[in-house]
Amino acid sequence: EVEAQPKLNKYAFACAAVGSMISIIFGYDTGVMSGAMIFIKEEFMIKDGNVEILAGILNLCALFGSLCAGRVSDYLGRRYTIVLACVIFMLGSILMGYGPNYAVLLAGRCTAGVGVGFALMIAPVYAAEISAAHNRGFLSSLPEIGISVGILLGYVSNVVFANLTLKLGWRMMLGIAAVPSFLLGVGILKMPESPRWLATKGRFEEAEEVLYKICDEKEEAEQRLRDIKIGLRVEDIDNPPAAGVWKELILRPTPAVRRMLIAGIGIHFFEHATGVEAVILYGPRIFREAGLRTKRRLLLATVGVGLTKLVFITISTFIIDKIGRRKLLLFSISGMILSLAGLATCLTVIEHASAGSKLAWALVMSLIFVYCFQMFFNIGLCPVCWVYSSEIFPQKLRAAGASLSVAMNRLMNATVSMSFLSLSAAITFGGAFYLFSGMAVLAWLFVYFLLPETRGRSLEEMEEIFSSGQCGIRDDKKKRTQVEFV
Repeated sequence: EVEAQPKLNKYAFACAAVGSMISIIFGYDTGVMSGAMIFIKEEFMIKDGNVEILAGILNLCALFGSLCAGRVSDYLGRRYTIVLACVIFMLGSILMGYGPNYAVLLAGRCTAGVGVGFALMIAPVYAAEISAAHNRGFLSSLPEIGISVGILLGYVSNVVFANLTLKLGWRMMLGIAAVPSFLLGVGILKMPESPRWLATKGRFEEAEEVLYKICDEKEEAEQRLRDIKIGLRVEDIDNPPAAGVWKELILRPTPAVRRMLIAGIGIHFFEHATGVEAVILYGPRIFREAGLRTKRRLLLATVGVGLTKLVFITISTFIIDKIGRRKLLLFSISGMILSLAGLATCLTVIEHASAGSKLAWALVMSLIFVYCFQMFFNIGLCPVCWVYSSEIFPQKLRAAGASLSVAMNRLMNATVSMSFLSLSAAITFGGAFYLFSGMAVLAWLFVYFLLPETRGRSLEEMEEIFSSGQCGIRDDKKKRTQVEFV
């Protein structure tokens, strides 16, 4: 007999949804830049190397932002850290919208990048700490839905503003993001602070008040507060959050924490090592290589990529707590391996075709494989990556652990976005995607051997899961307590 799942608390959902809206702004900036770069290159007459720097510098600055965000969120709280991210991103958007020259545009991109680093780290952590165990996967996936919505809006913005003059079009694309950044910064102040952060500060009465709002039953709120207190050590409350955090996380971690760190950093490494940023940021270049020529068709094709991403990441949020993180990851990466290999093969055939020959089938199959890749990536690896790294670390180490994971994410994102054009010039577009397919194979092996299942387990139980040293968890419907090899 299947046990009925507790209902989703509407207030908790509202808190996680508003906290995740900053991800829409980041996604918009990523999506809109793919089309804006076409016009920026035309106005400023810059080379591919400068285009790569413009594309990737946001992620290098986001790396710095994410590393700072962990400590900032431990001191200021999760809510005020989101506000700070909004302010920083708003300033970056204003600079980019002004953009009289390449240097100012680059400075705006860097400023926005710091805000992105804060946002990527804090949004999933806030959602994870607000949610209950049975719907944590759903609520922690909301930031990824936000990113997908933002990317799609960015692609649509490319099509809409492309009809304006060269000087005005791309500036409108980039600068308009300042408006929602300001509105969200004001709106987030009405949301409650994370009860787990309040507990680390010894503010148990305030934590209890928040828990009564985000839980449907009084007993559930009291049980969650008891779990939080058990998960906290006395010294965690008496000492500042930063005291001993980096030593416990990096210098002298317990075996369980070491496995958590490998899992968190590793899954973020593979999210971008498999080439998703190449598809999102350089979609128009890939479609042009496949045979599309006009700007409008190129931009419309990228809208299709954004729409595919949004549809399947939305589906993922509804099944992640039913299927489980591990199964979803293995299925997702398997499909990515096949899609990347198929795209690489089609592009290789096109690249070796004689000049003037039109291979319609190869163009069609290239488009299909790009959309299939987006489908498989967004059904599993993309959302699970963020959910997993935000839920596995102990309370004291959660912000710092999530910061390091996001820093790796941004480093790999920057590496791919700043090297893809050079890489494809050296080994061809087909060769680059064969390389990404190989990385996806390594990602599958990493998940299979090193990532245990965490579905349905409270945040306070994670240390027990990773202490076992086992690679999987039996998902019993009534008692999810037995750990074993898969």
